[in-house]
Amino acid sequence: MNDARAQILGGIRRSLRRGELAGDARSAVEARLASPPRGPSVARAQLPQSEKVALFCQWAETLNATVARVAADDVPGEVTAYLARNNLPASVAMAPSPLLDSYDWASQKMLAIRHGRGEGSDQVSVTGAFAGIAETGTVVMASGPDHPVTLNLLPDTHVVVLREADIVGGYEDVWGRLRERYGKNLMPRTVNTITGPSRTGDIEQTIELGAHGPRRMHILVVRD
Repeated sequence: MNDARAQILGGIRRSLRRGELAGDARSAVEARLASPPRGPSVARAQLPQSEKVALFCQWAETLNATVARVAADDVPGEVTAYLARNNLPASVAMAPSPLLDSYDWASQKMLAIRHGRGEGSDQVSVTGAFAGIAETGTVVMASGPDHPVTLNLLPDTHVVVLREADIVGGYEDVWGRLRERYGKNLMPRTVNTITGPSRTGDIEQTIELGAHGPRRMHILVVRD
């Protein structure tokens, strides 16, 4: 354990007025970490996969996102068409993701793509998603070299490419997938759960979009 971590944990123990765990208490904690128990699941999301996809789309649209269900070959064209429909520039900041790279972006001759992290001047970002949650219409983003967190937050418009196969019933399914994908002690630094465009109702209980992030979210649900 490095000095900084030891100092932080020491401060927590002092505030709790106890020392380091030992014996049965330590064994119980280690067992829980080794095999985390599954939390409760919401019944409405315990559905066949096709119905999970439909429920995800329903909730995402209810919460002010727009959704297009497309074939893989149509992803680049739908991105370009969405920009045109909304009078947005044909220029995007895109996550350097192998999944996104697999689409035929070269077919969109007028679309300018910059790969990398989001910048303050970016108007539109395009990212993949680790998962979608049918229960709430939420997209889940795991940070890493192939998905800079700034792409989720800085541009005014966020276009998300989500495969049908990555839509799960509830949050507990996501935690299991994260453990399987990354393994113990190798979790991504940040996991963002995003439900629709950024919003706030702090001022006179009036909903304002774009308060702390994108004011538009467009989700492309890619058919398997």
